Amino acid sequence: MSNTKSNPPAPERERQDERDRENARELGAAGSQLSTAPREESAANLPAMGVIGWARWFWRQLTSMRVALILLFLLSLGAIPGSLIPQNSVDELKVETFKKAHTAVSPIYEKLQFFDVYSSVWFSAIYILLFISLIGCIVPRTGQFIGQLRSRPPGAPKRLTRLPAYTTWRTEAEPEQVREAALAMMRRRRYRAHTAGDAVAAEKGYLREAGNLVFHVALIVMLVAFAWGQLFKSEGGKLIVEGDGFSNTLTQYDDFKPGSMFDSDSLAPFSFKLDKFIGTYERSGPQIGTPRTYEAHVTYEKGAYGKPQKTVIKVNEPLVIDGTKVYLNAHGYAPVVSVKDASGKVVYRNAVPLLPIDNNVTSTGAIKVLDGYRDKNGKKTQLGFQAFFVPSFAGENQGTMFSQFPAADNPRLALNGYHGYLGPDSGLAQNVYQLDKSKMTEFKDSKGKQLKQRLAVGDTMKLPDGAGSITFEGVEEWASFQISEQPASGWALTGAIAAIAGLAGSLFIQRRRIWVRAVRGADGVTVVEMAGLGRSESAKLPEELADLAVTLNAVAPTAPGPDTDPGSDAGSVEESSVEPAEGAEK
Repeated sequence: MSNTKSNPPAPERERQDERDRENARELGAAGSQLSTAPREESAANLPAMGVIGWARWFWRQLTSMRVALILLFLLSLGAIPGSLIPQNSVDELKVETFKKAHTAVSPIYEKLQFFDVYSSVWFSAIYILLFISLIGCIVPRTGQFIGQLRSRPPGAPKRLTRLPAYTTWRTEAEPEQVREAALAMMRRRRYRAHTAGDAVAAEKGYLREAGNLVFHVALIVMLVAFAWGQLFKSEGGKLIVEGDGFSNTLTQYDDFKPGSMFDSDSLAPFSFKLDKFIGTYERSGPQIGTPRTYEAHVTYEKGAYGKPQKTVIKVNEPLVIDGTKVYLNAHGYAPVVSVKDASGKVVYRNAVPLLPIDNNVTSTGAIKVLDGYRDKNGKKTQLGFQAFFVPSFAGENQGTMFSQFPAADNPRLALNGYHGYLGPDSGLAQNVYQLDKSKMTEFKDSKGKQLKQRLAVGDTMKLPDGAGSITFEGVEEWASFQISEQPASGWALTGAIAAIAGLAGSLFIQRRRIWVRAVRGADGVTVVEMAGLGRSESAKLPEELADLAVTLNAVAPTAPGPDTDPGSDAGSVEESSVEPAEGAEK
C-alpha cells in the first residue's frame, strides 16, 4: 500500500486558498509580525527577472535560514576528513606515513586537499558563505525586531471568533470598567498592553524572537572566535626531567604547531622549572595501578626579572600565565647512566628519558654517546644502547620483563650496545628515542652472541675487549607539558553559552497576543469577548486565556439572564467556530 498522499482536487484547493485569504483579511495586522522570519514568495507569482533580479534572488536564497542550515551541515560534513585523515598542520610525519601506506588514494586526497582540510579552498568557501549567510539573515531581522519592540500590539480583529482560543460572557459592569480592569490585569501579568478602540490589545513573549536572534548572533561570534583562534594560536610540547627547566621561546620546544598568522614575538615571556613530580597509585583492589596523585611541582617566573613563584600543575588544572596555559600531559622515568671509555674516564653521564609503552610505565628508548668516547686504540667513535626499563620488576625467573606496577618499586634497565656512527651529521632528522643501527656494529660477548644485560640500580655492564662500561646509577622522573595559547577562547565560550541560552528561549518561550473586547449589547448588557493568537499552536494558549478570563470574570462577573447557565464556567474556552454573542460586534 502506498504512503504517498494524493493532492486535493483543484476546486478544493481553490476553496482552501480562498479561506486562507479570508482569514488573512480578517486578522489583518493582528496576525502579522509574530515572527521576523522573511516571507517566501511563490516562484509562480514572480515577474521575469534580469541580472539585478537574479542577483537579488541569489542574495535572498543565501541569507535564508534554510541555506544557512545547509551550509552548517556542509561545514560539519567537511570536518569529517579533517578528523579521519592526518593533517599537515598537525603532524607532517603522519601524513608522509599515510601516503606511503595508501599510494592509491593519496594522489586523490592531495587534489581534494584532504591533507589540509581546514585551510583548503572548499572548506574556506563554505565557512565564508556561512558567515555571510548568517550576517545577511540576522541584520534585517534585528532591525525588524527592534521596530516591533518600539511599536504597540495591533488592535483587535473584527471577528475574534476566528482566533484559535476564544471565550465570551455577559456582565453588568460598564464596558469602560471592564477595559480598565483588563488593561490593569494584563500589565500585572507583564504583557505589553494598551487600549485600542473598544478592546484591550496585549502581547507577550518577545524574548522568543530575541532568543532566536541571540542564538544566531552567538553562532557568528563562535565562527569568528574559531577562525581567530586557528589563525593566531600556538601550541607546543616539552618534556622536562626533574631539576630541568623551560623558557617560552621557540628553540626550547620539542615540537611546535603555530597558526598561519602566528608571530613568534607574541609568545608570553615566562619560564618554569620542574622541581619534582609526585605520583601515587592504588595499591590493591580492582583499580590497582590507577593514579591517585598526579602532579608536577614547579617554580615559575613571569618575564625576565619576575619573582620566582611556586605552584602545582595537575591534570585539567593548568598553570595560566598571560593567557598561555601550561598543561600536564604525561609522566615517565629517566634512568641515570654513566659511560666510561677504555681508559676509565667518564665521558657521559645523564638522565635519559624513556617513553612508556603501557599503563605500568614499561618504557623503551635509546642512549646515545656522540662525543668524547675513545676505544682501546684511542680512536674516536660513537656508542648507542637500546634501553628497556621497568619500574617494578617481577623478579628473576618470573617469565616477564614488563613492569608490574607504575611506581619505581624495583627498577631494572635492560641494555644491548652498539658502536660505530650514529649519523648525527647526516642532515636528516632523527628520533631521539630510536637508534639508527644502519652504520653501527653490535657488541659481542665472550660466546660471540649479542651483548645484553639486565641491570639493577648500581650495576655495571662491561663492554668487551676493554672498550669501557656503562653503569645504571639511579632513576629520575620526567613530565611532559603542553604549552598552548588559544586566542579568543573566552569569546568562543561566551558564544556557546549565549547560543544555548538563545536556543532555549526560542524553543520554550511562546509569543502570543490577547485581546479583550467589551461593548454594550443590544439589550444594554455588556458583552465581553476574549481571544488569543500565538505564533505556533500550543495547548498553553487556551489554558492561559482561560486563566485570564477567570481573573477578569472576578471583576466583571457573569450577568444573570434567561440564557445563562448558573453552572457554567465564565472562563471556558470555546472553539473558533462559535458565533460571537449578540452585540459583540459594532
